[in-house]
Parts: sequence; C-alpha cells; structure tokens
Amino acid sequence: MGSDPQNAFSSKLDVPEALTFDDVLLRPKESRVEPDDAETRTRVSTNVSLTVPVLSAAMDTVTESEMAIAMARQGGLGVLHRSMDSEAMVEEVQRVKRADELFIRREDVVTASPGQTVEAVDTMMERSGISGAPVVDGDDRVLGIISGTDIRPYLGVGAEDPVSEAMTDEVITAREDVSAREALELMYDHKIERAPIVDEDDRLTGLVTMQGILQRRAYDAAARADDGSLRVGCAVGPFETERARAADAAGADVLFIDCAHAHNLDVIDSARSIRAEASADVVVGNVGTREAAEDLVDFADGLKVGIGPGSICTTRVVTGTGMPQITAIAEVADVASAHDVPVIADGGIRYSGDAIKAIAAGADAVMLGSYFAGTDEAPGRVVTMNGKRYKQYRGMGSVGAMRSGGGERYLREEEGEEDFVPEGVEAATPYKGSVESELHQLVGGMQAGMGYVGAENVPAFKTRSELIRVSSAGQQEGHPHDVVITDEAPNYSPEE
Repeated sequence: MGSDPQNAFSSKLDVPEALTFDDVLLRPKESRVEPDDAETRTRVSTNVSLTVPVLSAAMDTVTESEMAIAMARQGGLGVLHRSMDSEAMVEEVQRVKRADELFIRREDVVTASPGQTVEAVDTMMERSGISGAPVVDGDDRVLGIISGTDIRPYLGVGAEDPVSEAMTDEVITAREDVSAREALELMYDHKIERAPIVDEDDRLTGLVTMQGILQRRAYDAAARADDGSLRVGCAVGPFETERARAADAAGADVLFIDCAHAHNLDVIDSARSIRAEASADVVVGNVGTREAAEDLVDFADGLKVGIGPGSICTTRVVTGTGMPQITAIAEVADVASAHDVPVIADGGIRYSGDAIKAIAAGADAVMLGSYFAGTDEAPGRVVTMNGKRYKQYRGMGSVGAMRSGGGERYLREEEGEEDFVPEGVEAATPYKGSVESELHQLVGGMQAGMGYVGAENVPAFKTRSELIRVSSAGQQEGHPHDVVITDEAPNYSPEE
C-alpha cells in the first residue's frame, strides 16, 4: 500500500521555531561584578586567544592589513579577505606581522654609507620619514650613526661633505639577544633614540628604537603570537590549497575556510586536507545546524556560524534557506562545546547587546562586518550623500565582489557577469571614525551585559546567562520610544 502524499507534505508544516537577536533578552541576575572588572578574554580557535571576543569580517570593504593591525592592537582579530591574489595576501599578512615588531629587521633598516654626501643622506632620511640612520661599510659593519642634529649648518657641516665627516662615530649598539627592557635602559642611560643591533662580528642585523618600544607598551592588551607579532587571520577558499599553504607560510595565525555553506561534503573533505597540512589553526564556516557541527568538530579548530544573517546578505531571500542566528549559534555550540571547539558568531550583530546575546547562546566570539565597515581603517571609499559621510560596504555575494573574485564564496566563477546569481548587495554605511572608538563602545556594552548577569569572565557568563523570549511589544519597549532623540548616543543610532 503506497504512502499518502497529502500526509507526507502536511508533515512538513509541523515546523520548529528559530530565534534571532531581537527575539531574546538576557535575564538579569544577582551580581557583584562591575562592568569594568569583567574579563573578556576568549579563544577563537584551538590555540589562539584574544583579549576581546571580536573579529572583523573577511570582506573587501572591511578587512585589509590596516584594519587587521588596528583590531589586533585592541585585542581582537582581523581576518583578511579573499579578493586579492596570493602574492598580495602574503604581503598583507607580513605587513600585519611586522607592524609592532620590537626590532626593525635589517632589510627594513635605512642605512647610509660613509662616502655619501650629507645632502644625499638628508634627502634620503626625509623621504623615508626617519630622523637618523646607521652608517655601514661594504661588509655591513657599523661605523657610526648619522642624525638630523649631526648635519645642521651651524655645526659647520657642508652639504657636499661626506657622511664620515658628520656622523657620530661612538655608536652605542646592542646584541641580538637584547630584551625590550634592556634596550630601553640602554637608550635611557646613553640618551639616544635608537640603537643598531649587531652580531658578534659587529655586522648590522637590525635596529631598535625608543619609539618602537614605547608604542609596543601602549598596546599591552594586544593580541600577540608567542614571538610578539600581532595576530592575523586569513580567509581562503575551501578548495584553495595553494593559497592556504601561502598564507600559512607567511605567518597567518588562523586560516578561515571561507564558504557560504560549509556543510558540503566536498568542502569538508578539502578543509580536512588543508587542516592536515597547516601549522596554523583552521576555522571552518559558515554553518548553522547541529548536523553540520557534528561533521566538522573532529578536525576543525573552530566553527563559524551564520547562514544569511548579515545586513547586506540576501541568501535567505534568494535561496529560501537560512537559520535565525541565535538558534544557529545554540545548535552549533551544543556540539562544539562538548568537543572543546570554539564557536564564532558571524553576522547580524547591530548593537553591543546583540554581541553579548551571541555569547550567551554559546558563541566564544563574534565577527562583524557592517559594524566596522564605516571606520577609518576599513578599505571602503568615503562617499557623501545628503550632506552626510558614508563608506562603501558590500556583501561578498554581491555582483561587485563577484567581479573582483570574492564571489567564489557563493558560486563558481562563470564566463560572464550575466551568469552571476548574487546573494548580497552593495550599500553604504555611516562613517564612524576609528576602530578603537567603535571597539570601546562594543566591548563596553558586552562587559555591562556580563555585569547584569554577575559573570566575571566569558566562561562564567556562558554558564550563568539565561535568555528569555520577548514579544514584539517587548522588542519595541526595549528601544527609545515616545520621544524625539535630540542627541545621539555613540552606541545607538535611530537609523539602525
């Protein structure tokens, strides 16, 4: 006897409900935790920890090296986008890694030779934006140091005089194993601003500057690798094995397998192979279900969650597919936490309250795109509309991103533009200022949420927090209402 088609289809109408950020709130609890005391340190992958649980998205209008440097200095992580060739990607990774180097490497040190004229060296230093340079011979042995004070006219130095006549030949140098504290004390004791680093044969191997050491100290909460370099993530396609190798060799701390639907068996097979080769951690995404997590946790160092929640993503409209983000996070986290695999919530976050709700649902960190797209450090161009400044922002499934190569995340590249099936739009987001100020508001709001729950750190918050369901009236009640806002707050805009 055959099955009843009517019953088969009607059973599909017995569907579960899924929730997103506006559908829930944190339930307040007894607390002795002040927001400023809440510790936000977390893991984003098996071996990589951050002091703030925030990542900038791998989008070509959000994260390049400038954003990644700013994010890491503030304790977060920037993930470089895929819309660049491997050579450019390697340069971007290296730019981040060298940004806060304690010692300037030999190949990056501007030097002078004793036979150069004072005028030539003065021009060289001005062009390079430096105030002094080591003077070396043909074997790279340090003979002296030349600075702006050495070549001022009142010292009797002529423009055509050789550097050997103007340089300071009593050079204070440091050995290659010098620590930051020792280098700083050396420069204080001798009242100098820079010291050449030399090997046992007095050959130049680098340079340490007081400015560099003090700058390093200014970012004491930065996300750093064991060697002191800033952390950086790199997006690679699930089938881009060579690109993954290049990013790994360049020093990327985390490789992000960047795919719109990672619960694809071919994607999983390829991601597993990349993980087997890479020395960096490998985060796989995006996923949105318990079943996807179960198929990935045996090899992935982290899981990234988000099927269509982004402000410029049209996946749910175009494909009819997706998962509201709070439910997606909770489903994936149920599986991932049992295997000690960190979870990153990617997309849909408009306010700091959304970010801390994502942590309550089970995420270890959050990834944001539009939130950072309007900052100075984002690569999008500034446009002016109706007297207000905005920055360009587009989804990686938009036609523009597909033209530049980023669309491979959604659809294999075809011959012509008419073959694209975009799952994102191009838009503009209000100009916001610096990443530092935006992170201050975002993380401050998250810490306040931890205080309301009485949790002093992220693990405690995930244990203590409870989410409650709110009605549409409750949602409306949660926003400013029955007033006309005259002065906007830095963390809330009625346009949002």
